[in-house]
Amino acid sequence: MEEQSPRPGEHNGALQVRGEGGRAEEEEEEELESQARCLDLTSFQLHDLSEIEIPEDLVELDLTANRLSKLDERIGRLSRLQKLSLRQNLFDDEGVEQISRWNAIAGLIVKAPSTFLFLIIALPNPKCMCFELVFRDNKLRKIPDASIFKKLLVFDVSFNEITSLNGLSKISSTLKELYVSKNEINKMEELEHLQLLQILELGSNRLRVMENFQTLTNLQELWLGRNRIRTVNLCGLKSIRKLSLQSNRLTSMIGFQECIALEELYLSHNGIQKMEGLSTLENLRVLDISSNKLTAIGEIEKLTRLEDLWLNDNQITSLEGIDLAVSGSREKLTTIYLERNPCVGLKFYMAFGIPLPVKANAASQ
Repeated sequence: MEEQSPRPGEHNGALQVRGEGGRAEEEEEEELESQARCLDLTSFQLHDLSEIEIPEDLVELDLTANRLSKLDERIGRLSRLQKLSLRQNLFDDEGVEQISRWNAIAGLIVKAPSTFLFLIIALPNPKCMCFELVFRDNKLRKIPDASIFKKLLVFDVSFNEITSLNGLSKISSTLKELYVSKNEINKMEELEHLQLLQILELGSNRLRVMENFQTLTNLQELWLGRNRIRTVNLCGLKSIRKLSLQSNRLTSMIGFQECIALEELYLSHNGIQKMEGLSTLENLRVLDISSNKLTAIGEIEKLTRLEDLWLNDNQITSLEGIDLAVSGSREKLTTIYLERNPCVGLKFYMAFGIPLPVKANAASQ
């Protein structure tokens, strides 16, 4: 008797069910394996790692919030390490100096030709590379030498005592995120080669001039709050989406006109007297000009995507023309914050149907 053939898809369907279950198990195993290869020692208050077992197949090592001042030599042998966080420790320049010689952690294969044993060749190993280095919140006075890391993507030296960006030119041109906030830097320099950079954080320094980033054509976020900048100069950059110049010394908004990709602009706590240079920023969603010296609202009629408008703590005396100003963004606008302006009084609350605050209500009686 001839064996009956299975109906189309019968066996395949059963196999497919088992296959999906197998894939789920494989994904679960991969997740567990990934967790096993990540060592998180955050807030252990460790002075050294002598009593800690460090598996050689670690992919991520987090030593945040300890009391470390010297690197453990075993870290330099973690050839699969992709992220190393030394955040919030006691490392000084000498304490991290040896990292510049760690070939294994940098993803370099060291070879010595048999004929000339004295000649050492270091070749990149794409499968074993550290992509993220975090030195945030330590006692560094200069940029660490990370030139050996050829595929670095994230470099964080914020909250240190660094006085200059000298040494940054040695950082790999593959870098996409650079964080150097809360230091003592007074000049933007050695940035030209970082053409793939997407995020640059230089807030809380001593910068006075915006300069030397005209080659950063892929930059999407620029954070320069809490500096001493007086004039806006974006060096021709047009791809920035988020820009912060809060707490500087600006008196004018001129300089943003060509940055048409801008979605978020933060200019609070400056000395700006007039809203201007905004009409071309049609992609803007968030505009914060609070705590300035504005006396009127304007130049935002064409900002049809505007969602948040922060104008509190200014000197705006009248709401005349506000309907026209927000007419283009009426469908998107969710927040207009005008608190602590002369125009915000009893008439304001009555005009917009807003319940009176306790103080305003008491004053009206």
